[in-house]
Amino acid sequence: MDRYAFFKQFHDISLPDYHLLTGYFKTRSFKKGDFIIIPGQVQRELYLVKEGVQMSYFDTGDKIYTLAFSYFPFRCAIAESFSFQVSSKYHLICLTDSELEYINYTDLQKLVDQSQQIERLFRRMTEAMFADMIDLHIELRAMTIAERYKKFCGKSPHLLQLVPHKYIASYGLLMAMIPSFLDIEN
Repeated sequence: MDRYAFFKQFHDISLPDYHLLTGYFKTRSFKKGDFIIIPGQVQRELYLVKEGVQMSYFDTGDKIYTLAFSYFPFRCAIAESFSFQVSSKYHLICLTDSELEYINYTDLQKLVDQSQQIERLFRRMTEAMFADMIDLHIELRAMTIAERYKKFCGKSPHLLQLVPHKYIASYGLLMAMIPSFLDIEN
């Protein structure tokens, strides 16, 4: 699936508006282990993954809590830091070498003011993210560990080969999982 087809899942954006948006995109490469954002920084760019896997996480000092994984064609961001231009509370790190397209906050705000189609696209993408968060809360309360694991494997099976299992075990859907179940040392 290309980026245009991905966007069209959320809103039927016209090709001219798509080109208007992507005309602002730039590309940045990161190495495995590079931090994109650390706590205290404000995320000034919205990233869209071209290649690689990234992870956002919260570190208590004693334990890491994985919040999300990002990979093509999805966004890669600390949503509240980018949306409200406030300091991040979380880390965003590359788990593999990564190539990300990005648009800065100021340019995106200018575009959403200029194009109702672009505004609607990003609103619909945000609404989808919100709906996914509600589903996650329901899953955490209503599904067994085995059911959550099966759903995770069905949705993102490739992550089992790309992401160290200790991060999958700390992911919100699987936090209560017995670490040995995933061979936590991987």
